[in-house]
Order: sequence, then structure tokens, then C-alpha cells
Amino acid sequence: MRDVALAPAVTPPLTGGLADSVFHRAERDPTLPVLARRADTATGWEEVTALEVRDEVVDLAKGLIAAGLSPGHRVALMARTRYEWTVFSHALWAVGAEIVPIHPSSSREQVEWILRDADCVAVVVEDEQGVMTVGTVCTRLPRLRHVWQLDAGALRELAERGARVPYTTVESLRRIVLPDSTAAIVYTSGTSGRPMGCALSHRGLAYPCDTVLAGWIHTAAPPGRQPSVLAFLPFSHVYGIMIMLVCVRGGVLMAHEPEMTEAALASALTTFRPTYLYGVPSVFEKLYKNFLRAAEQAGRGALFERAAQTAREFAAAEERRRLGRGAGPGLELRLQHALYERTVYRRLRAALGGRAVRGTSGGSSLSREMCLFYEGIGVFVHDGYGLTESAGGITMQPLGREKSGTVGLPLPGTEVRVADDGEILVRGPSVFQGYIGDEAATRAALRGGWLATGDIGRLDAEGYLTITGRKKDIIVTSGGKSVAPAPLEERLRIHPLVHQAVVIGDDRPCVGALITLDPEFLAHWRAVLALQGDVQNREAREENALREEIARAVASANSAVSRAESIRVYRVLHEPFDRDNGLLTPSMKLRRDAIVRHHAAEIEAMYQARPQARRGPREPADWEEPDDVFR
Repeated sequence: MRDVALAPAVTPPLTGGLADSVFHRAERDPTLPVLARRADTATGWEEVTALEVRDEVVDLAKGLIAAGLSPGHRVALMARTRYEWTVFSHALWAVGAEIVPIHPSSSREQVEWILRDADCVAVVVEDEQGVMTVGTVCTRLPRLRHVWQLDAGALRELAERGARVPYTTVESLRRIVLPDSTAAIVYTSGTSGRPMGCALSHRGLAYPCDTVLAGWIHTAAPPGRQPSVLAFLPFSHVYGIMIMLVCVRGGVLMAHEPEMTEAALASALTTFRPTYLYGVPSVFEKLYKNFLRAAEQAGRGALFERAAQTAREFAAAEERRRLGRGAGPGLELRLQHALYERTVYRRLRAALGGRAVRGTSGGSSLSREMCLFYEGIGVFVHDGYGLTESAGGITMQPLGREKSGTVGLPLPGTEVRVADDGEILVRGPSVFQGYIGDEAATRAALRGGWLATGDIGRLDAEGYLTITGRKKDIIVTSGGKSVAPAPLEERLRIHPLVHQAVVIGDDRPCVGALITLDPEFLAHWRAVLALQGDVQNREAREENALREEIARAVASANSAVSRAESIRVYRVLHEPFDRDNGLLTPSMKLRRDAIVRHHAAEIEAMYQARPQARRGPREPADWEEPDDVFR
């Protein structure tokens, strides 16, 4: 059993609740812009100062008091990532209430379950659709007293309702909020079974944020510039909440982009121009594929490929230098990198807004190759690690000793241990208070003060943590081989045509995979292919070429594992896994059990479709080369 911990960070002890940071910032830096939202101006953004945010929070808090809210009441927030979410959450914390985030795309059944399980007295929705969803279940929720709609002017109406409530009432309630009071009930992603509500305290949510601010905030922007972040991932997930709190508590200018479309994000990046990026692996992978597609459309695909490889080689050499394992990039590599800096890299950074210097990926593992690419082009993007039950952050890359392919070292004050079976155990101030209404599940997760994360990983000789998968996702083939799907899936997604991948194989003779294609890159790829041959045999040529490309992706993934762990059969699906068909969680995680059920017929056909060399049952030894099956 390996155990790693760093000394606690030098951070001021928390004496109150999360809302205090809004009030303290307004006192210290009243004119500092802290929030931004879309506006009809030349720059496209309206900045809001610390004092203006404080006043909005106070006015809203007074309205909540007038509406009958009191400490301990739970209020659900069911909206996209928008300005009002930040204001509403801090107003609720100011009166001692607890927030219950719900993703706005949640089904009626999911909404009813969370509202009932959390015993919510009110819910904030975004639009008429949200009102209709809650309206269909509210008769079965006797405790639910209020439904506030943001697009119908809920903030304005509540502020008017609370106009006669004295400011001192808000101050009195805010000052009795204790650090160990519950601040939020955040539900797990529900990748298998019903989501469970994790009770997170003000201290638990604040600790990883304040630790990151103490050790890393000075790297989040060029010298002399205020750090800025574009928030677009759902605040209904703990990752989004942590980003929001880091910004509010650290005086980082945070813009809100509710639209998750590629066009909206591209526009937000180039107009708001954040200095720090964050996202999940699929976001950074998609950006990379967009870079490649744009280069190929401009006739510079080969140039981009050479530049990308140089970026990775340069970053790998720099990594060896900072870890004391080499002298760094040689003269030839430095010259190549300098050439591509002038011709390629600065244009890539311009597409990200031109000011980003660093970034963090979370939610699942970002491949080492992708980390090295971004570092090589001048935007240091590396993995961190956390989960809902730990209020977000557990690890971070140590400055000056970053190691791609790992999630870094434990945050100061947090302990990480890897059990004999490979499960990651965590202990520290951010560990949750328990699952509401489920003492048995809480006892199972908290073992002697250690949180059993359910993740599988390893600690290297220097204490860096690598995540290899989820304990419950481990595949056991009929031959008894245990296979972690995550590393194979990461390598599959590196190929520009691959959008998603799910590795399967429980009780099967070999490992298989379900693959979806990136629609934008597929359209581009087909257009390029059409220019390279005759029209008469176009369809057959496309089919054969696509088979070859996916076969290359599978071969590349298989090169990282043993033969027994490699993918032997796969199927390419026409439709992606998404939230609409219930195969993705709101935090963009795969619902593996649901995917296997949804595609049961395709999976069965995939394993049966391979020609048999002889009659009788098929043995694992019969599966030699990968066999592709296109739907």
C-alpha cells in the first residue's frame, strides 16, 4: 500500500461561509471586474465589478428572506452556466441555505427524484421548459413552495420583494454560517444506478479552491494581467462549482457561456480571450481536431502534423529537463520549435483567444500525447483529479515539476493512498460529509476517515498519481483476463475521426469496442477524399478508406497493451452517445451500463459476425487479428 501527502498549504483558516468572499472582495477591491456576461457591445461582454455583484447578492438575499427561506433550507438550481447561477448561489449561501444543483437537461424522473431526495423547498429554473418539467412533478412534492424562473425576471422580482428587509438581517444570517455547515448537496453523475446526494460543507468546498489559489494563481495569467476564465461546463457538476469558487474567491474575472456548441465556444474564446483554460478531455481533443481540420482545409495539413510532432517532442524534452532526467531540447529541436512558433503555434493560440497561458483538464484522464501537444504550443494544459465526494480537487501538477500522463501530486493537506487492490483512497479537509439519507452507502465510502474513491490508479516512485480506470468498469473476459478500458479508449480518441469509444468484453472471449465518429471531421475527411479519385466508385472507396483509418486507430490503441488486453472486434455506430439518448451524463461521462443495454443487439452481432474457421464453440485463442464490423 502506497501513501503520499504534502504539507498543508499556507491558507487563511475559513471562519464563515462561501458567501463571505463576495463581501470581502467588495470591501477590498470594489471596482475590480469579477464577473462577465454576454452583452450587445462591440466586445460582446459586460463586466460587473465586485461592488455591483455584492449589491446584487444582498438584494437577492433580502428577497429570499422575504420569501420565507431560512438557514438549512435547500434550493435546487436547474439552469445552464450563466451569470444568475453565480449570483443566486452566493445569495443562498448568504442566508444559510443549501444549494442543490440539477442539470437543466435532466429528465422529469431525475428532477423528481432529486427534489424529493434533497427535500427542496424551492427550485430555480431557466425558462418555460424548466417550469413545465417541475410542474409535472410538483404535486408529488409537498415541501416544494417556490418555482423561480430566471428568464421571467426572477432576480428582479425577488429584489423588489425584499426591498423592505433591512441589510442587517442579511448580515446577521451570513455571520452565523459556520465553515462546517452544509453548503451544497451535489449529486453523483449516476453512471450506474440512481445518483446519490453528496453533502459538501463550506469548508470542504473552499479548501481545494483556496489551496489552488495559494499555490498556482500567479501562473494563471501573464505578469501584470488579471487572470480570467471562461466558464462553460455545467455548474451542476462539482468541477464547474470548483471553477466558479476559485474565480470568485480569487478575484479572477469569470465569463459565463451557457451554450455548449462549438460555434458559441469558439466565439467566446476569441472575444473574451481568457488567460486560463479548463475543460474535460473531449473539449481539448475537439480543439486539436479543429486545428487539424482547419490546417488540412487550408492545404497545410502536413505542416500541422510536423509542427504538432515537434511540439510533443519539445515538451517531452522540457519535461525530462525539469524532472532531472535530461538536458532539455537540443539545438536542432529548438530551431524547429522556433520556426513553428512563428508559423503555426501563435496562430493556434490566437484561436484560443491569444492570451491563454495554462489550463486544467478534469473529469477523466487526458492523454499524455494531448498534454504534450498543448504544452509544446505554449499553453500548459495538464490533468488534475477530483470527484464529487472530495468537493473537487485532490491532485494538481506541481509547478516546475509537471509530469504529463499523470494527474500530479496530492494537494497540500490532502493524503492519497493506493490500496492493495489498486483502489485510490483519499483523506483531507475536502472529503464530503456523507450521502444524504443513506448511512450504509456513507459507511461503505468512508473507511476509517479515508474516502474510497472507486477509482483505480498507481503512485510512482516520486508520488505522482496515475488514474487507470474505475473499479466497477474493469472488464473480465471469459478467459479470466482483467482489462481497464480507459487507456484503450483514450488512445482511440486520439485519432481525429474517432469521437467516442466504449471498450467492452465482460464474459466475452475477447475485448471489443463501440466507436462513434466525429461528424465535423468525417465530413471534412470525405470532402478531401472525394478530390482524390473518380466519382463512379466513390462510395466503395470511402467505405474501404474509412475501414483502414479506424483499423489504424485500433492498432494504435492496441500497441499500448498486451495481446490479451487488445481490441479484437469493434463496431462503428452511426449515432453518438449523448445526453438526449440517455447514454451520457450531464458531466459528459459515459453511462456504460446504459450503452451496453442500448446496443445489446449490435454487441451480440459484433461477436457473432466474425467468420469461424471451424464449427463448434469459439475459444479465446481463435481471436487473432482485429475484426471490424461497420453498422
